[in-house]
Amino acid sequence: MMTVEQGDPRGIYAEVMAVPYEGAASPFAEDGVLGFEFARVWTRPGLGRRERRLVTLTCVGAGDTVGPIDAHVYAALKSGDLTLAELQEFVLHFAVYCGWPKASLLDQTVSVQNARISGERGDAPSPPAPLEPWNAGEDSEQRLARGEACFREINFVPAPPRTSPYTLAGILNFVFGEVWQRPGLSERDRRCITVAAVGVDDTIIPIRSHVYSALKSGQLSRTEMEELVLHFAVYAGWSKAAFLDEVVHESWARVQDEGGPVTPADNDRT
Repeated sequence: MMTVEQGDPRGIYAEVMAVPYEGAASPFAEDGVLGFEFARVWTRPGLGRRERRLVTLTCVGAGDTVGPIDAHVYAALKSGDLTLAELQEFVLHFAVYCGWPKASLLDQTVSVQNARISGERGDAPSPPAPLEPWNAGEDSEQRLARGEACFREINFVPAPPRTSPYTLAGILNFVFGEVWQRPGLSERDRRCITVAAVGVDDTIIPIRSHVYSALKSGQLSRTEMEELVLHFAVYAGWSKAAFLDEVVHESWARVQDEGGPVTPADNDRT
């Protein structure tokens, strides 16, 4: 991929979005979109382009913003930062944390933008990859036990009791019995999506839970999490990001009191 100079905001925009910038001349466009969003935020160190794509897609998908959804799905595919299979898997994970109706639009958009890119290349859209049921025929008790084990591994707390359809069929059987264990995205990818999703949703307990567990795992360092919050602020709003930032600092203090992350990252700071 072409790399542009940090002082060239239109070049940065074109690199990230895979199209030339065609916005109107206004303070929002010149100073906001070009001068800050792309020239300052997308070029910052501390978080990779792939992670920024996942956070952005989560925020615009949750915000029901059709134009940005189209633009960022297209850019993620066109740039090669995310494959079609990875974006489809993203949509499933997104559905768990932001809702199936919102995910329905994203799923359709992925297909439409993939066809658009194929058309630009003069190719017919690739046929859908064959999909198989997840662990078809698996014993239900085995699946629930795996879900409980995965819940503990991801969240660093005991699994919830099997006392309601929500915990039994939803959390243990599906969310942790399947989604968090599926191939196609790494646990680190899924943590980026989940932190952004619960941040957008204003869900106080899940925000504290998923920020803490991401830091505790070492799959996101403190530096990366702080950078994630800044990127999140651009696409989900500064008010929501203010609470997320507060939780990052309180969660990092808790992780340090417990002796640090399970697997410390190179750029963790004390």
